[in-house]
Amino acid sequence: MNHALRAAMAEAGVTAEQLAAQTGVDPKTASRWISPGRVPQPRRRSTIASMLGRDVGDLWPDVLKRSEPQWLRDWVDWEREAVAIRWFEHCWVPGLLQTEAYARATLADEALTPSEVDNLVASRMNRQAILRRERPPLLVAVIHEHVLYQSAYGDRSLMREQCEHLAACAELPHVKVLIVPRDLGMYPGLGGGFIIVELPDGEHVAHVDSQGPAQIVKDAASVATLSGRWERISSEALSRPQSLDLIRKAAGSWT
Repeated sequence: MNHALRAAMAEAGVTAEQLAAQTGVDPKTASRWISPGRVPQPRRRSTIASMLGRDVGDLWPDVLKRSEPQWLRDWVDWEREAVAIRWFEHCWVPGLLQTEAYARATLADEALTPSEVDNLVASRMNRQAILRRERPPLLVAVIHEHVLYQSAYGDRSLMREQCEHLAACAELPHVKVLIVPRDLGMYPGLGGGFIIVELPDGEHVAHVDSQGPAQIVKDAASVATLSGRWERISSEALSRPQSLDLIRKAAGSWT
């Protein structure tokens, strides 16, 4: 039995029928989630955790361990401990701000089995729980404008949903989304995306994307180089209100 889920439901006064109504399943399915090995889909896990005021990892502690790639586990631990996250993306919406459908689309052309795709998507969705906890980290995401207009295999509704979700996230007090305008030309971000997290003890760790497995950077000199690049990139971005306006306009363009 999932004792953590059962206790959280009792504490919040939430019934299986209420979970079912909020997640779009029948009450019998919701009741089965208390049984061992019965785990809701990623989007439903997030909804349930939000309803109960808990992190996904508190209710299903083994999910992250099961779904994330081995090389990513240390990074996920640092990400969950972070007090601040600075994230730059030139080609994608940052993973912490992706919808499930968008996350799945980013993996569509990879040499992965359906099960591997499900696991990677689950890991990405579960990581977003840090933005819903009582003391979330400050997330500052800088994104190139063309990401907002980059078609996901022709699925216009998927991109509309993603841009609307990004706008909603950008309105959260602990999330800043800044857009680098597409008419800027050459700028330091052309080298690719990266993330820098600040841990409670003041240490900084970075995650640098590549065509192979991402690189985890811990040495102070390399992190300082990335921090300098971050400052140059973010200085080219529009203000928070201007960026939010662009995101909303992009969402409207996908109708």
